[in-house]
Amino acid sequence: MQSIVEAIPGHDKEIYGVSVDSVIAALILLIFIIIVREIVGLILPKIFTNISLGSEVAKNALAGSGKALGVAGGCWGGMYLIEDMDWVMSSLQLVMVVALVVTAFRFVGVIHAFVLWTDDDGVLDGSQKTVVSAAESIMKFLIVVFGMVFIADALGFDLTTMVAGLGITGLALALAAQDTISNIFGATTVLLDRPFQVGDWIVIGSVEGEVMEIGLRTTLIRTSLDTVVTMPNANLANTPVENWGKRRFRRWQPIFKLDINSDPTQVSNFCDGVADLIASHEKTMKEEDSFARVSALGPDAIDIGCNIYWNINSGKVEREARDGFLIEVMELAKTHDLNFHDNRRRHSV
Repeated sequence: MQSIVEAIPGHDKEIYGVSVDSVIAALILLIFIIIVREIVGLILPKIFTNISLGSEVAKNALAGSGKALGVAGGCWGGMYLIEDMDWVMSSLQLVMVVALVVTAFRFVGVIHAFVLWTDDDGVLDGSQKTVVSAAESIMKFLIVVFGMVFIADALGFDLTTMVAGLGITGLALALAAQDTISNIFGATTVLLDRPFQVGDWIVIGSVEGEVMEIGLRTTLIRTSLDTVVTMPNANLANTPVENWGKRRFRRWQPIFKLDINSDPTQVSNFCDGVADLIASHEKTMKEEDSFARVSALGPDAIDIGCNIYWNINSGKVEREARDGFLIEVMELAKTHDLNFHDNRRRHSV
């Protein structure tokens, strides 16, 4: 580097009190860093092509982290080119550390693509999304903590003094950050006990919705109104969580109201027919606990109460099964010459 600078005419002059040597060296370093940045930014995404395939998050993460890594590499190379300029060496070290922290922070996005790449069907289920969300939150937290330490070291702070100072003020910091610490412990409890996972529909107090993301401090829940509720993780450790996603079955208890003047024999046959429909349906389960029987007699109607257990995990499939079942019940009522109760008409026995 020094030989290149000395080969330039007028290198030993000063402009406004600034050495031309320093300006030339800084420009050469800047050009060198930009070149390395562009080269690494092109090469790194190609190295991880298979992993990033099909994931825009990974592509953006690799593109951004590649350029940041190129800046770090350029600064590292520049430190070997510059040997007699202390302020330049210090500046390059600081920029290199910051670039490495930015690289690591952006590279976290590759976790999602890596899990997707190792998955057989290429689609992440709830448990895999939970692992990805937790891993990304933990990695970002660690990168920020260690990044601050390395940046402080690059700025010339005495880490021994800093650690001693943190020990003295540790109690005050712990008291000030007790909510954050509680949220982190709450996140740890959720990840270890796994009362729910990403994609589950849960009810926590007055909040009901689908789990979108589980972070270190908060959990994001999307409600049925399409709003997003940010739930502190500390609340999750102390509040009962009702998880609709862990249901083994879906219970349905429809009531069919027949005309009060219906023939009792036909009503009995109708109940038996509905029970047979329940037992023979491909989407039902727990036949011993399912039934269709007269549950009440009113002044105008006969109530036929049913108990049905759907072996279904999808709301869409359940709605389709209900639709088909109700149409079959209507056809069965016509077969037995039964009419459903119309509350617009008065009847007498």
